[in-house]
Amino acid sequence: MVGGGWIDALAQRVRGGLLRSYEQLGDTAFDRAHGNCAYLYDNAVAGLALLAAGRVAQARVLGDALIAAQARDRAWHDGRWRNAYAAGGAAPGGAYPLAGWWDAAAGRWVEDAYQVGTSTGVVAWAMMFLLQLAQATGDARYRAAAARGGDWVAANVRAARGYAGGFLGWETAPARLAWVSTEHNLDLAVAFTMLGRAPEAAHARAFVHSMWDAREGRFLVGLTPDGTDNRDAAVDANIWPLLAPGAPAAWAPALAWVVRHLGLPASDPLGVDFNDDRDGIWLEGTAYVALLARCVGQAALGARMMGTLRAQTAPGGLVWASSVPRLTTGFSTGLTNEADFFYYRRPHIGATAWAVLADRGANPFAIRS
Repeated sequence: MVGGGWIDALAQRVRGGLLRSYEQLGDTAFDRAHGNCAYLYDNAVAGLALLAAGRVAQARVLGDALIAAQARDRAWHDGRWRNAYAAGGAAPGGAYPLAGWWDAAAGRWVEDAYQVGTSTGVVAWAMMFLLQLAQATGDARYRAAAARGGDWVAANVRAARGYAGGFLGWETAPARLAWVSTEHNLDLAVAFTMLGRAPEAAHARAFVHSMWDAREGRFLVGLTPDGTDNRDAAVDANIWPLLAPGAPAAWAPALAWVVRHLGLPASDPLGVDFNDDRDGIWLEGTAYVALLARCVGQAALGARMMGTLRAQTAPGGLVWASSVPRLTTGFSTGLTNEADFFYYRRPHIGATAWAVLADRGANPFAIRS
């Protein structure tokens, strides 16, 4: 019953534009900064969840919004997307609206540097969603938009090894993010394969393979800005490669590594943290583990994780982002190494979409157009 409630909660929120990522629960700085914020990644995963549930009409609303946002950017006309846009519909003409909020103390409208920037992995997820939407509908516009996104990636963030992180900040000169992410390159390997661009897919895939640490039985997060290995712990960098088509059997230990090092509680994990400080359960990552466990036949592990997702469903049908008021990640939102990226306990579109995928056993990496 809860699983049906998750997809209904997503579908009912589709009203002509992109979905707001987080429900507001007060007047905190986080709530103000996210009052009208529709993260592109969250909406791409929501679109994939809607497709998995046969809700094609609602998925098309999100896909049409992605096409409009790409075509009607206020500054960029090169195929990139921003990390976030204003939730809801957009007027027919003019630039597609970006997220932001009124700062009463400063007396001005404010935008967030990350939200207006472009993350390479976010572009990859938009590509994957649009390509699968094109397959479901036969509408070539979605594939064309995905191809434009792929062109931007190939021209702007290709590095000597893999593809770099993207750009942070405003036009006309956002700061280039020099770090390279295992997760981003996995996303691109799948997206470029779906697009039929074998050289670009191979470049991304080679980086993912290079990040496998056979001795520890897990993936490294990627490379730091200075090109050294980033040995931090992360769920997505270890679970998503195992969901990708053609994952080598040698990578299978990564699932056990995640449960052992990031599981919470440590003795008999009911969920996973974002990183290894175990200060709370990250519900989106818990859904990754639930889906992978189902795909590899670990039914008991998957059932425990699904039980946690059901128990962590907020009134209104969305899954909470975290089990604690503020969950640390150890990651930075900007150019420094300051660990200022957190998940707050708010009903979350992204976590809910992954719960739908896990509940249905729908692997978003496995569908090819």
